[in-house]
Amino acid sequence: MFSLRFDLRAPATGAPASELYAAALDMAVWAEQHGCASVVLSEHHGSPDGYLPSPMLVAAAMAARTRTLPITVGALLLNFVDPIRLAEDMVVLDLLSGGRVGYIIGLGYRHEEYAMFGVDRTRRGAVIEAKLDALQRALRGEHFEYEGRTVHVTPSPFSPGGPFLAYGGHSIAAARRAGRFGLSLLGESAPDGLEEAYLAAASEAGQTPGMVFLPPAGSATSVFVARDVDAAWAAYGPHLLHDAQMYAGWLDDDHDPVSMSRARTVEELRAEGGPYRILTPDEAVEHIRTHGMLAMQPLCGGLPPEQAWQSLETLASDVLPRLG
Repeated sequence: MFSLRFDLRAPATGAPASELYAAALDMAVWAEQHGCASVVLSEHHGSPDGYLPSPMLVAAAMAARTRTLPITVGALLLNFVDPIRLAEDMVVLDLLSGGRVGYIIGLGYRHEEYAMFGVDRTRRGAVIEAKLDALQRALRGEHFEYEGRTVHVTPSPFSPGGPFLAYGGHSIAAARRAGRFGLSLLGESAPDGLEEAYLAAASEAGQTPGMVFLPPAGSATSVFVARDVDAAWAAYGPHLLHDAQMYAGWLDDDHDPVSMSRARTVEELRAEGGPYRILTPDEAVEHIRTHGMLAMQPLCGGLPPEQAWQSLETLASDVLPRLG
């Protein structure tokens, strides 16, 4: 009925990073106790507000604190890591977590990140396809050659064939890539033809199509619950606006995910009723009944943990009991 996403931005106007990281682990324990569908950990590099650069470490810490909670690393930016070393880390985390950690592979779009890791951005499609092939073969335990190296990743993972892998994106090229590699497709939006391109590519490659999730326009992706919505916007709004403006500054005009806002003020952010929302308990109940899921981002924009907990505790006391 609800998910929690963490990117752990820690701008100077918010809580210190050490407090946010500690709170995220405590919130994972809370999430498991309250039936969370999944905790999602995002990845970016070199952001001035300290965006989470190593989500797998946080995933491992959360897995150690929980027993049943599903954890998703998404997007995992494959072009910035060695796929063989990544496969080893995935196998170990799969064993430690009992198969509870899944991954949404992403291409990455920021020029600064490609420069930071010395990867030619103009070849990013070819690079990720070579790495995807190597990653999948390594997770299957194959003996093979990669870039002149003899590879055999051991031990075997807990999950047969390796952990769950999906591919995230918004373009026809991304959909075709997911289909060719037999990955599930998680879109950032739902442009025309995306699912059709995915299914056609999977069929041409002899792959069994996986899950397809394409969020509709207007989806709420960073939700809070409060009894007094006006007071909550006054407290949370500047943090939500920081998050929205940082993302908007990264995205080109042709990159329009449902999670993006072009709001310039807290008032504009609230009025658009878009990805960033603060709902009353009644509205949250109706949202879950209508859409099936409440996508929350409790520490959005470095929101101090004591304020973030107020939203989660209101969800637990005023919303979840009404949903059976």
